[in-house]
Amino acid sequence: MTSPPKSVLVIGATSGIAQALVQRLTAAGHRLMLAARDTSKLESVVTKFGGVALPIGGDYASITEASGHAAEQLGSLDAVVCCTGSLLLKPAHLTKKEELDQVLEANLYPAFATVAGAAKVMQGTGGSIALVSSAAARHGLANHEAIAAAKAAIIGLTLSAAASYAARGIRVNCVAPGLVETPLTERITGSEASRKASLAMHALGRLGTPDDIAAMLEFLAVGPSTWMTGQVIGIDGGLGSVRSRG
Repeated sequence: MTSPPKSVLVIGATSGIAQALVQRLTAAGHRLMLAARDTSKLESVVTKFGGVALPIGGDYASITEASGHAAEQLGSLDAVVCCTGSLLLKPAHLTKKEELDQVLEANLYPAFATVAGAAKVMQGTGGSIALVSSAAARHGLANHEAIAAAKAAIIGLTLSAAASYAARGIRVNCVAPGLVETPLTERITGSEASRKASLAMHALGRLGTPDDIAAMLEFLAVGPSTWMTGQVIGIDGGLGSVRSRG
């Protein structure tokens, strides 16, 4: 039996993973509001896949208010997925405070604002909130200190928010991807040497695709995941838990 269409807000809708998710959700007939800062890219995604565009600033207030806008325009809000992110590869002693601030502002703050805004809107109806962490938050990777710290904070946020809102029927989960081939990671995947090294770290012998991650986000947002909350799901080719024999 086919489930009825759901109303979904995707924040950071222009990222590679988000676009794969949007493609899946629109193909399944769900009602979408797509939020992002880059208006031209956002319009391109809407033109290509569908949904309603919501240009937002990168500030905390704009992201927090996005859930309310989505509920108003879509008529309800069943799920919110936050796909914002950045990548900084530097050891701690070479990382400037300004760089750390930028990583937190691109990763942790949007995730926190997403939870704050969605939880307020979903108080009476319940719903699903899905966030994106990283395998780097659970498995020590050299030169990932800033991004690992921000993404580990998202795991902590997921667990605490899941406990806070469970009684109200609001579920909070996150995915922890390995290295995924997107425009954001071209600095790594575009170099033959770094690509080879990265492949060796993933037991399944390949890097992730945006759709690998989008499939799990779809499951958490609109799929049969109604008895799941507080989960951190590794979609990482084995990076976080498996060592290949070569």
